[in-house]
Amino acid sequence: MSEEEVKEMEKKILEGFAIAYRKLVEQKKREDGELVFSDNGKIIVVKARDL
Repeated sequence: MSEEEVKEMEKKILEGFAIAYRKLVEQKKREDGELVFSDNGKIIVVKARDL
């Protein structure tokens, strides 16, 4: 695999991740749900509607 192909694959993976994240947030907003994040080992719970 060439360096250009690797960069293209990386770009597609990151775009896919962004789409999946947006869909997750939209779904959690509809369900009035929460998302859980970690910030330097500290657990943070955020209501989806606050994002």
